[in-house]
Amino acid sequence: MVKKDQVTNGKINKNSNIEDDKINSLCKFSILNTFELYTPQTPISTATTPTNGANNNGDLSDESRKIKIYSKIKDEYEPVKDLPTQSFAKKAAATNNNKQKTTTDKPTIEEEDTKDIDNIINNLPSQKDEKRRKIDSNAISLYNHNVNKDTRGGSLALVNGYEPLQYTKPDWHAPWKLMRVVSGHTGWVRAIAVDASNQWFATGGGDNTIKVWDLASGELKVTLTGHVSQVRGLAISARHPYLFSVGDDAKVLCWDLECNKQIRSYYGHHNAVNAVALHPTLDILFSGGRDKDLRVWDMRTKAKIFEIRGHSDAITSIAAQNADPQVITGSNDQTVRLWDLASGTCAATLTNHKKSVRALAVHEKEFTFASASADNIKQWKCPDGTFIKNLSGHNAIVNALALNQDNVLVSAADNGSMQFWDWKTGHCFQKNQSIVQPGSLDSEAGIFAMSFDKTGTRLITCEADKTIKFYKEDENASEATHPVVDWRPSRDEKRY
Repeated sequence: MVKKDQVTNGKINKNSNIEDDKINSLCKFSILNTFELYTPQTPISTATTPTNGANNNGDLSDESRKIKIYSKIKDEYEPVKDLPTQSFAKKAAATNNNKQKTTTDKPTIEEEDTKDIDNIINNLPSQKDEKRRKIDSNAISLYNHNVNKDTRGGSLALVNGYEPLQYTKPDWHAPWKLMRVVSGHTGWVRAIAVDASNQWFATGGGDNTIKVWDLASGELKVTLTGHVSQVRGLAISARHPYLFSVGDDAKVLCWDLECNKQIRSYYGHHNAVNAVALHPTLDILFSGGRDKDLRVWDMRTKAKIFEIRGHSDAITSIAAQNADPQVITGSNDQTVRLWDLASGTCAATLTNHKKSVRALAVHEKEFTFASASADNIKQWKCPDGTFIKNLSGHNAIVNALALNQDNVLVSAADNGSMQFWDWKTGHCFQKNQSIVQPGSLDSEAGIFAMSFDKTGTRLITCEADKTIKFYKEDENASEATHPVVDWRPSRDEKRY
């Protein structure tokens, strides 16, 4: 600090000795501390001794050095702070045994620095669990925490305490091939149902008829006439000798297969009926169509139990099961609805689809089902309709779904394309294109309906070229001749 009486003619007196010693001392030690801070490897010694505040500056330099080391260790070595204790403890013990000291000399400067660094490492904050990637049994993750295996490989994943997850690989399924082609309808074949005895099946088409076929030979057994418009849906009772049919004439008919004639008609629909289903254990019949209502009928008395409203467009597919939800419907309003049969109300509405839902398939063993649309095939979990995953890749208007006991899901579209999926992983293991019969246009390759037989070894499709095609597994195929190819675990699992 310079006083006024020491300034003459606007200039500072050079011989001023006010606080020169203190200022010079502070400047020297500031330069020294700065030099030591940025060049810690070269120790600097001076003949001068710090005075007054110089000791505080030395403490600050030590604190700065510790902060620097702390930051560097935290940034670069925190991921490997928590090391596995088994193999590394053995290596550390072996290293300490080889480096045992024979003297009891005073610790050197390097040893003191090492102790300081060890103290800093021990004081580092431990990794928080929320920073680690959470592992879900159904989600796909890169690493799994809490590894108890030996880390002999020395990989970074194991050092960090992570283990690569073993992805669930798809089960091997034999490829399917065309077995037989049956002709008999004079119009599009729109519906199919297989009898519980697995001896015959029925089809309905645009020729307004219902035809019953022998499943083993494919021969026509009987033709039923009674509809005045194309038949859209069929259902065969497993407990009664009854066949139920619906069509564009707004009729719901019951056929007695012992005498091959119509015995009942259920009145109530005001427009075309697209789908029909039977309850597995109760004498209840479900039907739905363009009038947007789901109707529940008493099979024996023809009484209408419920007329459930909720869809804003035509109902295209119906599925029924024993447990709740006992009725599932898909509609052109892009929704899937789960219905409470006891109260006759909607239990849940699934709005994940972006296009019309045209087909449903219920798994016989699992408590799950699938819905098909032009945007995706989606898997759901009952009873709340929890979304499981998407089966993406069938880029067409999917009209039909079929699922067998071997977890093979088949989707068929209006352009004749078929895709075979592994139900567990959603992997498409085969793609097939239907071939139209001679004399038909290529545009008549569409598939409207299909079903597995009761054993799940035969697939029957109803197509626009007026034929019925049978598919079966290739008996000569094996995992060696037809391995699982083009399967990659998806890292982009959508949640909707």
